[in-house]
Amino acid sequence: MKIRVSTLLAGSIIAVSLLSVASQAAATATVDVYKSPTCGCCDKWVDHMREHGFTVKTHDVGNKEIRKKSGISESLGSCHTALVNGYAIEGHVPAPDILRLLKEKPKAVGLAVPDMPHGTPGMEGARSDPYNVLLIKERDEARKDTTIYNRYDPYAKKAEQSQSANPEPEKSGSVMRLK
Repeated sequence: MKIRVSTLLAGSIIAVSLLSVASQAAATATVDVYKSPTCGCCDKWVDHMREHGFTVKTHDVGNKEIRKKSGISESLGSCHTALVNGYAIEGHVPAPDILRLLKEKPKAVGLAVPDMPHGTPGMEGARSDPYNVLLIKERDEARKDTTIYNRYDPYAKKAEQSQSANPEPEKSGSVMRLK
């Protein structure tokens, strides 16, 4: 019994420490967001960032100039561009991916979620589309040359849930089933 309690206590301490490190990265990071003064989804994304502990300064001047200056190609463009700790963030990138970027510190320009996919932070609604967060390694890199940093697919989660809720019995035979 004592071993289990001490194991639980040690696990709790480690979990709190990891959360503390992640929140410290956000608390020490100021995000400068360049956006249109009339863009509601950009305002919602700013709220999302603040909810995750970031300090956010908005600049209601549009983002085309800062996007170009930051080395983000037009093919990766979205409605706002943010700068944080030397990285450029284009579009509705989820805060946990930015926290991961700040923790891992890869040699890169930054992250992008091109266009404005439904279901991204700031674009929540009745519809959620699959989308990728892209890692931009080089300045002016085209969309096709980026690396997928994280995938979001709400349909895959629904499919997994329905399969685990209604497992299909295994059948023997020569029919191959693709999953």
